[in-house]
Formats: sequence, C-alpha cells, structure tokens
Amino acid sequence: MMEIIPAIDLIGGKCVRLSQGDFSKQDTYSADPLDVAKEFEAAGLNRVHIVDLDGAKDGKPKNLRVLESIASNTVLTIDFGGGIKSNQDVTSVFDAGARMASIGTIAVKEPGLFFAWIETFGSQSFLLGSDVKDRSVAINGWSTLTDLEIVPFLADYFSRGVEHIFVTDIAKDGLLEGPSIDLYTEILQSVPRLNLIASGGVRDIHDIRELERIGCSGVIVGKAIYEKRVTLGDLATYDKNAG
Repeated sequence: MMEIIPAIDLIGGKCVRLSQGDFSKQDTYSADPLDVAKEFEAAGLNRVHIVDLDGAKDGKPKNLRVLESIASNTVLTIDFGGGIKSNQDVTSVFDAGARMASIGTIAVKEPGLFFAWIETFGSQSFLLGSDVKDRSVAINGWSTLTDLEIVPFLADYFSRGVEHIFVTDIAKDGLLEGPSIDLYTEILQSVPRLNLIASGGVRDIHDIRELERIGCSGVIVGKAIYEKRVTLGDLATYDKNAG
C-alpha cells in the first residue's frame, strides 16, 4: 500500500521549503507549523515527516518544542529528523513525541552507533534518510558527497535490519519537476523487499501514481502541497492508509 506523507520543514520554528537544500533559496509558508499539521490531520492524513533544518545545520535538534506541540495536539504519526547525533538526541526526539527518528549522516559516519540504536529501540523506530547526488550518498546536509554508491549502500543496510528508508535525489528536491523514477526503479529491482519512500520532485497525483506503480511503499510530498499543485483532499483520498 502506498502511504502519503506530507512534509513540514522547520527553520526558526516556522514552516519553510528549500530548493535543493539551499538555505538561500527559502520560502516561508506558515509561522505556525501546528496549524499546518492540523490541516493535514483534518484532511484525513495519518502521518507527517518533520525536518529540523536548524538541527541539520547546527548538528543538534533545535525544534523539539514544535515537535512536542504537534505530537500533543494531533494524533499524527510523526517521523522527525535533523541533527540527531547522540543517544540523548534520540531519546529527546522520542520523548517529544516522534514515533520514528529520521537518521542520515550518523548512519553513514557512525554505523556502529546507528545499529546500536536499532538494537535498543527496534528497527521500526528509525527511518534511514539517504540523500543522493549522481548515484552517490551525500551527508552533512547534502554538503558532502561520499564515495558510497546508493544501491549497494541500501542493500547492505537492508541486509543488516534496516526496514524503512527514504531516498531524496538532491537534483530533484523542491523543483517540482518530477521524482527520480529511474533511480527508485533501480533500487527496488536490487532490493525488492525494501520499504522505500520516495522524496523530492513530486508535482501531482500522476507522479504519486507512478511511484506506486514501480513499488514504492510511500511518498513524501512537500512543495506540491504548499504551492497548491495537489490538494490535501486529493492526497487523503489517494492514501490507502488514510481515514
């Protein structure tokens, strides 16, 4: 089943969107992320993907109060990421109400720590976020390109117990030019049992339908919502998990 996951990106406690991760290309959509989350909930969506961009930049979660507010005032399932680097960070994110912690850079730089978290909290509590540029994994808020190729990397982590992964093609993110169908197809052909969530570039329901066709288990939708390319009602109707 295909799960629709709307996104809330946070800077300074406000709901924003960046283009290709560039902080200089920032659009602010709402001063109150809780209002946005409540709109998602009211439409019938069940989940939200929250990215603490301040945390990603500074290396420590910065918007935990926003997370706590959304978790306390909605019944949305929340995955939260951005700057999670320590045991204390993970515990703080869960204590603030996140169901899942989204982990990117640390999973690459300190895999021992990442897999220790999985052993402690369970694989269902983590969402591995893999950012990609030209088939290579990028870390540190997309600023550092590694020599890890995305498909072998995901196959390795899946074999070690990672169940939930979202992949963002940096070249597509925030541009509303369509998702990386070829990349996701390649990943799913190599790791067919992977729960793969697509992220970046989604323009409309047709893109979502195509991602479902190739086998993605979910899709993160951000700018298309805020730019009103898709309605929340349409997304909730499409989301087979909604209601």
